[in-house]
Amino acid sequence: MAELIPMRKTYGQALVELGRANPKVVALSADVSNSDFSYMFQEAFPDRFYNVGIAEQSLVDVAAGLAYAGKIPFANTFAFLFATRALEMVRTHLCYGGANVKLMGAYAGLSDSFDGPTHHAITDIAILRSLPNMTVIVPGDTVAVAKLLPLVAEWPGPVYFRMNRNDVPRIFDDSYNPVIGKAVLLRDGADVTLIGAGYMLHRCLEAADRLAVEGISARVLEMHTIKPLDSEAVLSAARETGALVTAEEHSIVGGLGGAVAETIAEAVPVPLVRVGIPDTFAETGPYLQLLDRYGMAVDDIVQAARKAVALKSREIA
Repeated sequence: MAELIPMRKTYGQALVELGRANPKVVALSADVSNSDFSYMFQEAFPDRFYNVGIAEQSLVDVAAGLAYAGKIPFANTFAFLFATRALEMVRTHLCYGGANVKLMGAYAGLSDSFDGPTHHAITDIAILRSLPNMTVIVPGDTVAVAKLLPLVAEWPGPVYFRMNRNDVPRIFDDSYNPVIGKAVLLRDGADVTLIGAGYMLHRCLEAADRLAVEGISARVLEMHTIKPLDSEAVLSAARETGALVTAEEHSIVGGLGGAVAETIAEAVPVPLVRVGIPDTFAETGPYLQLLDRYGMAVDDIVQAARKAVALKSREIA
């Protein structure tokens, strides 16, 4: 069993470290700093922290103003609110003008499990990656959060950074050195490629272990950047393994699976099976149980890989 580490606490600590390293970094909250742990930045740098209250549209607009004044604002609220209540401001005031604002989406996916479907963020990737000039990043564990955050600060323009509420398995060690826009090869394989993001990444690794027992060699790619997608890695995987599976804590409509499908459709049209939430709202309940109930269990990834390999064999035949 992998070590479980709280992502929110890691984020708070990493934000403080970033603030120490870069005086241009400021943080904002829509009155949820105790929930997403941005309060740690507030305690360290009270004169660089702004609580706008429960007003997500204002959160984005104030952040935009700070960006145009030369600051690097990290705006914090629940993930679903960036893609719903504040969407017009994100589109028009950030993306259209290329404002250098970092949107830190807490409680993403189903991780706000007990607050129910109104608070689940299951369409945010699809919505926000469709906006011109927006970069979308989904860290796979707490090491990835700490390593990616300084890169986000240096990356020009708006960024959406999607984080889990809960304790997550540790996947990486200090040797992990991500690059925005570049996939990370975690395991090589010849028969099928599993492309995972966020919490589903460690489940891809477990699925690869189970597939190996069956004689199926699975490559595993971490796709921490959904936009810009590493099309070179995707197309290489398609050519070299001939079958793909995407796994994400998001609707199968328009998320990582959609981005991969768009990439391979014209260039290398190989079988692709998408693992994620079907086109439905989820219910309320314990987090891990919801993942399994809505099609994101390790067994679902294994079955998807079997299906992709079978489809590949059928095409060859």
